[in-house]
Amino acid sequence: MEQVKKHTISVMVENKFGVLAHISGLFSARGFNIDSLAVGETEDPTVSRMTIVVTGDDRTLEQVTKQLNRLVDVIRVEDLTNKGFIDRELLLFKVEVTGRNKNKVKEILKESDAKIVDEKKSILTAQLCGNKKDIDELFKKLQMYKIKELVRTGRIALAKEKE
Repeated sequence: MEQVKKHTISVMVENKFGVLAHISGLFSARGFNIDSLAVGETEDPTVSRMTIVVTGDDRTLEQVTKQLNRLVDVIRVEDLTNKGFIDRELLLFKVEVTGRNKNKVKEILKESDAKIVDEKKSILTAQLCGNKKDIDELFKKLQMYKIKELVRTGRIALAKEKE
């Protein structure tokens, strides 16, 4: 039986109405849950890049990739999973603090390269841009504090350049 793993797929598409719904529908029709989806304009405003993180086996993902390539609005599909790639995610989150622990939380945020973007007496709002490992490490350090609210962008990724 083939191994199920997370795949990071980069899809270049024409920047048109309905393309996102069409592509996400293709994944759901195949029974894939999309773990992360980020879409944005590229250096060319007529083209958008979709970064899709989905869990599945290689064979099934290969079939989905072939189906994506057949869609009229799709320019290029690349499964970055087995290639070198750089990925990032942006988080905004609020941490409840007290007079006693505020400095410790600030120290943890600073060590993790998180930036405080708003500070109130009992709430610190911070942002972090990083990969999954960076994010997991920060939340492990903050586990004893109450995360009041959190929002994530979803993963974005680019293939590494070959020398």
